Amino acid sequence: MKACIDVGGTKVAVSLASGNDDLPVLQGRRTEPTAKTGTNDALAVQIIRMVNETCVDLGVDPASVQNAGVSSAGPFIINDGLIELAGPNICGGMAGPARGLPNDWTTALLEAPLGARFARVRIENDCVAALEAERHWGALKGFDHCAYVTWSTGIGVGLCVDGHVLRGKNGNAGHAGHMFVSDNNDALCGCGNIGDVEGLVAGNSIARRFGQEAPDLFQAARAGDAAALKVVDELCRVMGRTLYNLVAVLDLQRISMGGSVFWHNREFLLPRLQAHIDAHLPALTTGALLVPAGLADKVGDYAAVALA
Repeated sequence: MKACIDVGGTKVAVSLASGNDDLPVLQGRRTEPTAKTGTNDALAVQIIRMVNETCVDLGVDPASVQNAGVSSAGPFIINDGLIELAGPNICGGMAGPARGLPNDWTTALLEAPLGARFARVRIENDCVAALEAERHWGALKGFDHCAYVTWSTGIGVGLCVDGHVLRGKNGNAGHAGHMFVSDNNDALCGCGNIGDVEGLVAGNSIARRFGQEAPDLFQAARAGDAAALKVVDELCRVMGRTLYNLVAVLDLQRISMGGSVFWHNREFLLPRLQAHIDAHLPALTTGALLVPAGLADKVGDYAAVALA
């Protein structure tokens, strides 16, 4: 059995997986809100406890589970050769009190405490992990020039060009959510940027900017509310511009998309986002297709499986 751990800005999900090349069987899945209080090892302590509790639930000896895959929202920093999490939706010390997070962490310890519990730990950015899962079992299978994009609490991207998954010096390649695509001067991102993609359109930014939670805003837009539609059209313009930039820079064939904001509104959003890709420079964009994640709302779980 392998421990599969999905760390997001809102929740942590843990399950155990069995099986090999075919789509593995996930067992004992449990979720909790992401730990954000106490000392900066709180998240790692939470993960270890959840894995051990899941083992007990399934009648598995926790000591026998020594292989862990961790799919985590980033970015990461490397400290003494070990990965620490510098997630702007988890570490309140990055942007300061204005973001309202209940801690002053600039990083959360991850690899060191997990390495003391597990014999083998592989940690990857959640979108890199989701990209691997989508290429192995989902909508990106057979594609060598592709990306996975999440539109959720934050914005993240996993990239593959010429069959090679891009990682970068600290495993942070693909943090397109922190690109600037406008001159906005009041959309504060958790990383401290003002006006980057995540600050403009991420799920946790929508309520801050527009005074309405994302599910309510999109429900109103789908119902034809003119004011909500205007806001959603602007969100799609920003996200569509981001997707176009990825296609233009990397010459992509296909983008698979998931995340709670997109997934719960996918039929409404997909044609709007595709239109923004198709509207520019056909030599680069013709045939570049945006599709829903083939692993649906389980993509985060299978992302961790792909690592383990």
